[in-house]
Amino acid sequence: MINPTEYVALSDSVERLLDSICREQNQAPPSPQVRRELASVGEELALDILTRISLTKVRHSLASFIIFMIRSPKKVTSRSPNAIRGFATNTLLNTQANGAATPTPMEEHPGSTSPAMSPELVALGELEFRKAFLLLSYIGEESLERAITADKIRSLKMLPMCKFEEEIWQAAGRRYISPNDRRLYHGWDSGKPYVYHCHISQRGSLKFKGPLFQEARTHLQKSLGDDNVIVVNFAEERNGYCRTSVEEAYALYNKFGREGICVGLRLYRFFVFKDGGKEEKKKDPTSSSVKCYFVRTESCASVDKKDPYKLSGKSMLEARSLFMQAHTLPSLDKFMARFSLILSKTFTLDIDMGSLDVQTIEDVCCQDENGDIVYHNGKEQIHTDGTGFISKDLAVLCPRNVSKGIHTKDKNFRDNTTMAFANVESSTFEPPLLIQCRLFHIGRAMKGTLLINEKLPPQTIQVRPSMIKVHADPNFLVQSINSMEVVGTSNKPQRCYLSRNLIALLSYGGVPNEFFMGLLKSALEDAYCVFTNKRAAFRVSLKHGEMDDDFNSMKMILSGIPLDEAYLQYRLSVLAKEEINGLKKGRLYIPECYYLMGTADPTGCLKKDQVCIILENGQISGDVLVYRNPGLHFGDIHILEATYVKELESFVGHSKYAIFFPCVGPRSLADEIAGGDFDGDMYWVSKNAELLKYFKKSEPWIENPPCDDVIASKQPSTLSDDELQDELFKLFLRSRFQPSYAMGVAAECWNAFMDRLLTLRDDCPIEKQEKERVKENMIKLIDLYYYALDAPKKGGKKVEVPKDLRAEIYPHYMEKDSSYTSTSILGLIYDEVNKCQYEDVKDITKLPILDAEIPESCLNMWRSYYGQYRSEMTAALNGSDSTGQSKAAIYNKYREILYGASEPNKSRKSMEQVYNEALAVYHVAYDYAKSIESVSKCGFVWKVAGPVLLQHYASKQDISALMREIFGW
Repeated sequence: MINPTEYVALSDSVERLLDSICREQNQAPPSPQVRRELASVGEELALDILTRISLTKVRHSLASFIIFMIRSPKKVTSRSPNAIRGFATNTLLNTQANGAATPTPMEEHPGSTSPAMSPELVALGELEFRKAFLLLSYIGEESLERAITADKIRSLKMLPMCKFEEEIWQAAGRRYISPNDRRLYHGWDSGKPYVYHCHISQRGSLKFKGPLFQEARTHLQKSLGDDNVIVVNFAEERNGYCRTSVEEAYALYNKFGREGICVGLRLYRFFVFKDGGKEEKKKDPTSSSVKCYFVRTESCASVDKKDPYKLSGKSMLEARSLFMQAHTLPSLDKFMARFSLILSKTFTLDIDMGSLDVQTIEDVCCQDENGDIVYHNGKEQIHTDGTGFISKDLAVLCPRNVSKGIHTKDKNFRDNTTMAFANVESSTFEPPLLIQCRLFHIGRAMKGTLLINEKLPPQTIQVRPSMIKVHADPNFLVQSINSMEVVGTSNKPQRCYLSRNLIALLSYGGVPNEFFMGLLKSALEDAYCVFTNKRAAFRVSLKHGEMDDDFNSMKMILSGIPLDEAYLQYRLSVLAKEEINGLKKGRLYIPECYYLMGTADPTGCLKKDQVCIILENGQISGDVLVYRNPGLHFGDIHILEATYVKELESFVGHSKYAIFFPCVGPRSLADEIAGGDFDGDMYWVSKNAELLKYFKKSEPWIENPPCDDVIASKQPSTLSDDELQDELFKLFLRSRFQPSYAMGVAAECWNAFMDRLLTLRDDCPIEKQEKERVKENMIKLIDLYYYALDAPKKGGKKVEVPKDLRAEIYPHYMEKDSSYTSTSILGLIYDEVNKCQYEDVKDITKLPILDAEIPESCLNMWRSYYGQYRSEMTAALNGSDSTGQSKAAIYNKYREILYGASEPNKSRKSMEQVYNEALAVYHVAYDYAKSIESVSKCGFVWKVAGPVLLQHYASKQDISALMREIFGW
């Protein structure tokens, strides 16, 4: 064991490289004396020596080899590539204090093959980036030089992407990475956005993953290009409850924040991060929800010399100021919270930003009965928080049905689903009533919603001070990237569902259990109806289509396949179980309820407790319930009066779907509903007569003054470029490695207390007293929860739920270890759903329409192929396939055998031949499935031959009758 007093510290980079050599070459760590010798020559020379050793086989002792290299007169004085990865080191580019790059000798001579720039790196730099990145991702943690030769790289340079992937997989990928990490895409040139990932281990080694497809681009990607942005994940050790501390993370990863990351011959530097919250966690519960983005600042790759790059030669402050001048903000927390607006997935509105007239108009302030402006916690209260106006000529350029930055018309599955049966939009196009957007204009960043205003002159947008999140610095002259980015529009409401929180609040407000149990009964009947009712089956298959082999069940239903067909029944049972799981969590469909985007009344006609609601057929009248997720307070559900406002028509014309709140009174009505505003918040609106009959409202939530827990934050404008970079990276590490769980803990404890509250009686003095105590604790939890929602922007200390507010035992429906059997409405719903059982489908029969004569040659051929397929799939699932084929690759292989191409419409075979072979696939697979009584084996048919069989089956149907049955047309 090394004596701690003799331990010699080395730099992080030297330590990581030394550790890598010991691990890869199975060598003992060098003695303190050898470490002292390494430290004496300095970091640069130590890295050179260790790099040369890493590229050579250590035959005897690592310690002896190091001493020999140190004392050898032939010392290399230039930096070497990273030995762990075989890429250029983070000192590839010498960076001045202001962040501008100074050319290195190898940058001036890109053809050089010095130790700092190996022949393999030079060859890599000749590839287009996605090919280079794919190669790097396929070599795992192996060095580039050991994985492939420069000549091999150059020989593949001109191949199309599909062929390039295949060659690289055979040459390197199958040796270094799992088949599950193979990128088998047929649509490499489809125009879909790419995203690139880099994973950094605690040893400092890099592992790349990608390119990966994603649905929509962020403003950052669109401005710089997909390949100039990488998502970087920093590893965390989790041994039981021991996690990586912020201090440990800084020691491990500060070098990357300071110097950047090299991807081949490109240098990427830390730029921005964002906590994606619950949505990001849903995608991958095992990873952090905090996503960190690095951007390319420089490149020595020859392929990059042709085109100028926006960030070349710019300091990081100048680079960030292209998007917004966030250094004008008062704190680092606000800096990053606002700067992360560029990470929203958005649809870019095609407008001429140069001719745009962006006006600033005043917010409407809250006033008391004396007409004085109302302040709360020292802040002016406003009615118009987050909402402005847009002229009609600009609004008509925005498509309807944008959600999370995606225009639903662009989703392939929507187009495939509706086929020729889709609802065609009216030729008289009505623009969206509200547009949720991010507006970047001359250094400013604005966030909120824009209400169509037909009274405005053309090319006009009016924003309010509450929408301006970043102001321009008049003394900072940097050309900005101006853009209007659409996040969403006020869309036609979809079917509306309750949640556990909403059910609990409604139950507390007096809605009887029988009402919810009635909804549950209908929902369970609908779930069972998927096996007998085509409309119900279609709805469920569309809703859960992403988990159903690319909407296979839905395509079968639309083609007229009967619901009792064996494989369709099997898939519908899987989807029905998913539906049942939602019911257990209180996801009950409720009629006459809608989610609508909110905004402020521009007419001034609405009175307090009045709203205006525009639905499909215009404005509605009468009492409504209004709520906003994730409201927890008893008063977050309001009873309001929906009122007809004639004057509103002159603003919005015939545009639809929104809820308008009044601009009168001492407090914003939206703020009373779980602290809502109008920057895109969606409000639950119900005109369900039963709910209105029973529900009794409570007093609204009032924000308590914040505790004295605000930390003095450094002001970005007072920091140098390097200091700002370092402070922002520290802020990222705190968010990543010291996450706050206060919201989640508070919500769980609230659920437990709420369940107790719902089961305590008022007619028992002891229970009534306990009810008051429980309610008091719940109010404290609610304050903590709402405060934690905004804590990242306020620079406060880490929010924690005190022990006396934590639940010790939970209702059984929360599925925690320490639980009791709840008799509340949520417990009753959970127990009722658990009674549901589905029988497995065993009876496998064939469809008469597909029971046709097939040439024996086709049957024999596909019996052989199907046997081969089963062997390959078994090997792939067991991980014993030496070729490294993934499941997707195997299915693609047999599609290409069937069609002679990647898709049926590209086939060179005759349609008769393709159809006969498709029928052979059908009969061979179904016969085998029947012989072993396993309906899941029928899936091969629909994944491989589905398009041909469904097209044939649909041609035999009465399409009009089928559409009436499914859609009610």
